[in-house]
Amino acid sequence: MLAFFGRILGIQKERTPVEDPMKKFLIVGLGNIGPKYANTRHNIGFMVVDAFAKANDTHFETEKLGAIAKTKVKGKTVVLLKPSTYMNLSGKAVRYWMQQEKIALENVLIITDDLNLEFGTIRVKTKGSDGGHNGLKDIQNQLSTTTYNRFRFGISDQFSKGRQVDYVLGEWTDHEEKALVERLEKSCDVIQSFVAAGISNTMNSYNGK
Repeated sequence: MLAFFGRILGIQKERTPVEDPMKKFLIVGLGNIGPKYANTRHNIGFMVVDAFAKANDTHFETEKLGAIAKTKVKGKTVVLLKPSTYMNLSGKAVRYWMQQEKIALENVLIITDDLNLEFGTIRVKTKGSDGGHNGLKDIQNQLSTTTYNRFRFGISDQFSKGRQVDYVLGEWTDHEEKALVERLEKSCDVIQSFVAAGISNTMNSYNGK
């Protein structure tokens, strides 16, 4: 009865607009928190999302399980995440923010370092093994799947036997630092393409570039 008179009187209950879940994207840069790790090879994921946030004039705020920044690309909401769980427990933050923001798995992109690629090489894939990467291993365990989008950034394997950990957690050389300026710009283009044009177009356009 009240609803009937409400319609008669032109009174309508306000509704909170619900965003289309397919128009929300989660871009996750993997890394370790703290100044001692800030400029290390293992933190390239953090560096990429930091560059994208800066290019889009947004900034990160400390939230549960990570730092979050938001922006828009072609009318789509982009949530940037830097997990604060340290690399080996990255999956917990990924799963939490997927649920919190109601983001579909196909709209998630994980950015990480890769020893098996030459420095600066870009490789975007829709599935695959963790390749011995502890961050990817935890994401795989938390999401119960190996089918999720990942953006691997090559850091090469220029280390001597038994020195892998030191190399991965080591800082960039002067030559790498100079080259990173252009490589980070290209990486931002990859994110832009993923959101605006989709994973297939992004792989075709940027893999190996």
